[in-house]
Amino acid sequence: MTERELDAAGVTDPALREAYRHCRRLNARHGRTYFLATRLLPVERRPAVHALYGFARWADDIVDALGTGADSARRDAELAALERELEQGLRDGESAEPVVRALADTARRYSIDHAHFADFMAAMRSDLVVTDYADYAALRRYMHGSAAVIGLQMLPVLGTVTDRETAAPHAAALGVAFQLTNFLRDVGEDLDRGRVYLPADLLAAHGVDRERLRWSRDTGRRDPRITSALRAFERLTRGVYRQAVPGLAMLEPVSRPCIRTAFVLYGGILDAVAEDGYAVLHRRSVVPRRRRAVVAADGLARVAAARLRARPAAARGPGGVPLSGAGPVGPRMVEEVA
Repeated sequence: MTERELDAAGVTDPALREAYRHCRRLNARHGRTYFLATRLLPVERRPAVHALYGFARWADDIVDALGTGADSARRDAELAALERELEQGLRDGESAEPVVRALADTARRYSIDHAHFADFMAAMRSDLVVTDYADYAALRRYMHGSAAVIGLQMLPVLGTVTDRETAAPHAAALGVAFQLTNFLRDVGEDLDRGRVYLPADLLAAHGVDRERLRWSRDTGRRDPRITSALRAFERLTRGVYRQAVPGLAMLEPVSRPCIRTAFVLYGGILDAVAEDGYAVLHRRSVVPRRRRAVVAADGLARVAAARLRARPAAARGPGGVPLSGAGPVGPRMVEEVA
């Protein structure tokens, strides 16, 4: 499938093709939900999404996964080096770093505002020194660069049926909703990294602080005050999903199944957390494979319908069935993406 995607996207340079392959591997390895949804995009648009994800993943790994011995100064140096590569890549279209090379090509092809990448890097630098947030307003300022701009980067790739400025706030809200979902799911893992993304005032309203979270994580014991705080954070997150909903209909029809699938799957993580009793300090809640397959099948059906509507009547056979080019929409693909 990789070669077909690159051919359809018109990527011919061998080094650039390998850069996109590298980004796709990062997406497949680390972003299961995101990768699944990406499979529902028109084939020619997938490499761009892989490039956007691959770069974000690479920067995030510098912040979080350089190794237990990597201090803040070393991580800052790594981020600074990546930022220099990014600036050069966006300026010249060339880079020795594969994720930057693919990203620069994607930014050029889709005219993505370079300010979105600068804002993202600023948020990554913030993660090196900021370990908690006093209130939701402070968290939202951080998430502008870490999440909202991801939605804004994606918008030119997905395409819209409205002007882009109208769709932008909803795309940004969806990026924030996805990150809030990750924050809830990963409370325990983030705590082990020394970070608490749940706003301190929300925790305090339920009688919880960092020390109480640490106690629960270390002892494996539950506390109803923590459960209450996590439930409140879930409600807050669902409110952001509602802000994002109007944007789904603003996307080009061929892109809607992808984003709707991501919307449902990420929302499913919230459901899984609730069904698991908000035990996120002790284990990671996951969407069951069977449920993922059902959502994927629905997404595939929507892809088929969108393609059918988009094809001219002359390219259809009896009953409106596409004669060719519809792509691999069927049970086998459900297996692959689920």
